[in-house]
Amino acid sequence: MIGEPIGKCMNIKNNILVIAESIDVNATSGAKANVALINALLLCNYTVTVLHYTRKNILLPHINCINIKENKSSLYYFLSRAQRVFQRITKINISTNLERIFGHSFTFYNDSKSITKTINKHYNNHDLIITLSQGASFRPHHAMLSLPKLYNKWLAYVHDPYPFHYYPKPYNWVEAGYKQKEEFFRTVSESAKYSAFPSQLLKEWMGQFFPKFLDTGLIIPHQQLKIDILQDLGEFNSLLDEDTFTLLHAGNLMKQRPPLSLINAYKKFLKANPKAKQDSRLLLIGPASYHKKTLEKESKLLPQLKLHLESIPFKIVNTLQHNVSVNIILESNSEISPFLPGKFPHCVYANKPILAISPQKSEVRRLLGSGYSFITEVNNTKKMVELIEKMYLNWSINKDESLNRKDLESYLSIEYLKSIIEKI
Repeated sequence: MIGEPIGKCMNIKNNILVIAESIDVNATSGAKANVALINALLLCNYTVTVLHYTRKNILLPHINCINIKENKSSLYYFLSRAQRVFQRITKINISTNLERIFGHSFTFYNDSKSITKTINKHYNNHDLIITLSQGASFRPHHAMLSLPKLYNKWLAYVHDPYPFHYYPKPYNWVEAGYKQKEEFFRTVSESAKYSAFPSQLLKEWMGQFFPKFLDTGLIIPHQQLKIDILQDLGEFNSLLDEDTFTLLHAGNLMKQRPPLSLINAYKKFLKANPKAKQDSRLLLIGPASYHKKTLEKESKLLPQLKLHLESIPFKIVNTLQHNVSVNIILESNSEISPFLPGKFPHCVYANKPILAISPQKSEVRRLLGSGYSFITEVNNTKKMVELIEKMYLNWSINKDESLNRKDLESYLSIEYLKSIIEKI
């Protein structure tokens, strides 16, 4: 079994305050991961209160959800609106120059103060405080720095590398104010009594830059966002054909995750297996702004390539993942990928074979294990063709082919999560 054995501990934390940037599951993958973890904590029989900065009222069953209101009477609010008016009138964007000076935007600082104010109002001697963010924001973490009296109850969840220049190649973006951002996160690492990461490799990666994380870090993998499988996809019915060998990639195709090697491998597979032209498809759903023109051009020449390059409701994605033949996890061409993709637990519980396109050193490869058959690097087109052929043959024999990884289901389970929380 992956991870440490599930154990019992007498000192149980049972009253948890979660400060989340967003809990809108249809907005971002980060929000999905946040809600999945929040629901999992509830299923562990903890009492959970959520303060969230989603900017709209969202209710989660059996959870006290409090929408954090933006503070519109602070100096930072005034400065942020004055900046917007100046930029609109002059057509001059001064955001980058201001971040070089202050480290973050005026809006960021006002949001942080708004969150701090709400924490002060609603903190009620909770046993544990967990901060959850999304993207490259970490506003809840910044807000907690203003409350040193709560550091000894604080678990800072770090979902991705931060700041951006600490991402591994091929990510190569250096943000304005990066030095101040480094100092901000160093303070987080040294202030929070506990930290948590979705993957072992991410903890090790961030520990290179902020050594304290190596001492305080726990591994809390992304959880499954449990949701009913739809009987009818409605307007999205055309995306699913259960009589067809369908390979699905669901998720944002960023610049650093080019799908062209996958498409080329699929075309070579079709050329070597003409019968598959009639009973197979490659389905890509989700935003792909950097690759959109190329993908649309490819789809005109390749009728088996089906595209829906926009975000769609998670309940649709979840239903597709449970009903296609193969789920694809596509990562960048890199020496290391310390990320645990947010969709990994959903692919595991969908119980369909996973085609993992991942670097030699990656969390996906570590979890799937050295004995897993369907994994290759993004630049190994030949191996990719071989794997698709093998998966197609397996599907031809047994259309209900399953992943069947009880060890991963255990690692991503409520019981395993509770065993980690109870170690605190």
